[in-house]
Amino acid sequence: MWKVLSCPQIQTQTLLCNSIGVKAQGTPTRIKIRSLKTPSTSLAAKCQQKTQDDGIPAEDVKMLVKFKSRHNYIRVLEVSRKADHPLRGSRLLLLDAPGNIQSISFLFKSITNTYFDVFATLPPIVPPGPLAILGFGAGSAARLLLDLYPDAVLHGWELDPSVIQVAREYFNLRRLEREHQKRLFIYIGNALNATLPNGFSGIMVDLFSKGSLIPELQEPATWEKLSKQLKRGGRIMVNVGGSCVEAENRVRDGKVVMEDTLKAMREVFGEKLFVLNVGNGKDDSSLALTGDLPQADDWRKALKGPLKCYVDMWTPYSAS
Repeated sequence: MWKVLSCPQIQTQTLLCNSIGVKAQGTPTRIKIRSLKTPSTSLAAKCQQKTQDDGIPAEDVKMLVKFKSRHNYIRVLEVSRKADHPLRGSRLLLLDAPGNIQSISFLFKSITNTYFDVFATLPPIVPPGPLAILGFGAGSAARLLLDLYPDAVLHGWELDPSVIQVAREYFNLRRLEREHQKRLFIYIGNALNATLPNGFSGIMVDLFSKGSLIPELQEPATWEKLSKQLKRGGRIMVNVGGSCVEAENRVRDGKVVMEDTLKAMREVFGEKLFVLNVGNGKDDSSLALTGDLPQADDWRKALKGPLKCYVDMWTPYSAS
């Protein structure tokens, strides 16, 4: 779906805020991936695009497992490689009642054409040292980082042990752990308590519950706590969601929660806060990055071809 010299289509945006739905009546003929939208206009000028708004034919999607754990309603879908759709050949991890996609995995590639690829731009702009993934899911970000950066050491936190069990069974996490025993460490527990004696060089935050960013991320105290876990020169990159988020509680409006999260971060990081918009509008879906904006040319040179265009998409955060 992507070409080496063009930007990936950020069509699966904030996977966790993308929901899969079917027609309310009758037998569904297509599975709709509601928030898998085309990128913003500025990105569209640079990249080849293909929309996902028409959904996936139902016969091209297979449910591999579904059950309720203590923390989630878990489903794993497999999209046929014969499907005429950008997600063909993928496996999707869905969590929560709305059917939000938490992780994606392709059989023959680690590049995902989603926000996980943006997470993979972090290592070149942080000091040497271990990286933290808060909200590990099925390991989409970890797989990509281990593949692209041979020296990367990752520590991932996931609250739900059932998610890790599913990841090992259906997303090749068991093999990933076996092949990278000294580079990948997974912990079950509250990600906000993540810590290492000498700190992290970078922290990736992807923490949702019940289809919404967890409430703690709207509190400046949380970002103060996480910033203290960074080595000098370290950074935090965050999936802050957006209006595409479909929460179980309708009071948790995705746009409002995103803005409240960014405002809380602004109180801690001041002007050293940048936003990358991956949807059709600035409130659709976004990521945030802390620290001084890196020198663009150096950052771009350190990245693989499909990731280079993300460098120019960051803009200073300004509260609306």
